[in-house]
Amino acid sequence: MLPLLLVLALQGDTPIVGTWKLADEKLKTNGPREIIIRPDSSASWGKEHSRWRILPKGQIKIAVGGEWETYKYKVKGTQLTISGGDLTDPVTLVKTGPPTPRPANVPVPPDPDMPQ
Repeated sequence: MLPLLLVLALQGDTPIVGTWKLADEKLKTNGPREIIIRPDSSASWGKEHSRWRILPKGQIKIAVGGEWETYKYKVKGTQLTISGGDLTDPVTLVKTGPPTPRPANVPVPPDPDMPQ
């Protein structure tokens, strides 16, 4: 297992870090319309906070409900497309800017692979 600081450094260089909104604003979805992905391995949408981790071969793991869900992702310019996992169809997001800081009172969610 890579040391935590190395993992964070590698994730900070990924093109997925930023604030993302649904590319199709008319899309009907129960999911989030805006996602903030931070280099500290946290992500937020609405009042939800999660943890993420990049995997080889264009995959990302996102901790959902205390368990990892694995998705495929592709970044092209300012567009991020996520598919697989619990998604029935691919979702395309557009980068609107850098990530906002995680609120000081919100810790990075626990890693499901680490004992509590």
